[in-house]
Amino acid sequence: MNAFDDRRHAGKALAEALRERPMHEPLLLALPRGGVPVAYEISLALQYPLELMLVRKIGAPGHEEYAVGAVVEGDPPRWVKDEDLLRQLRLAPDWFERRLAEQLREIERRRARYGGQQPLASRRGRDLILVDDGLATGNSVRAALQALREDDPRRIILAVPVGPPATVEKLRPLVDELVCLLTPEDFHSVGHYYRDFHQLDDQEVVDLLRPSRTPSGA
Repeated sequence: MNAFDDRRHAGKALAEALRERPMHEPLLLALPRGGVPVAYEISLALQYPLELMLVRKIGAPGHEEYAVGAVVEGDPPRWVKDEDLLRQLRLAPDWFERRLAEQLREIERRRARYGGQQPLASRRGRDLILVDDGLATGNSVRAALQALREDDPRRIILAVPVGPPATVEKLRPLVDELVCLLTPEDFHSVGHYYRDFHQLDDQEVVDLLRPSRTPSGA
């Protein structure tokens, strides 16, 4: 079932879902790479400022798309891990720490590639809208939400096109509002609901983040 043509189509649909909701100093936070074109269309439609929030999923061996944890950029960086799943996988004691270090290096590389600057806008007292292209296990988003709560926002809104009902309900207590357009009971994978779900490259992200293309605000 291709509910969305591509990520930008999904972003336009989310923009309509968010349009009538009152917001106080809204700030869009996109999870790269897939969340960027989604958030870009919301930013374009609603004239909300857009920033990146760099989060790296720590995938299970042989099934990288299935997150056993995630790490969020910051000083210090913050991370979450699924202890139950790690026990089930019977991994080496230092496996998670090694993967964590790898993903921290990748966060540094991406921050430099995407412009080098740390987030510029203050998040305190604002309505923060976290955007991704969909949910699966939700571990990456959970890490981001926990980090955002420490920034003392007025509200946190999670906006995604699609996700399984169980993951949506798991994340709901972490936010003030959750907008998910599709919650299919027979959820397959995020990509199943897109006609075009190609792997974005860094240049596509950089192009969308050009100052001339997104509203500014701090």
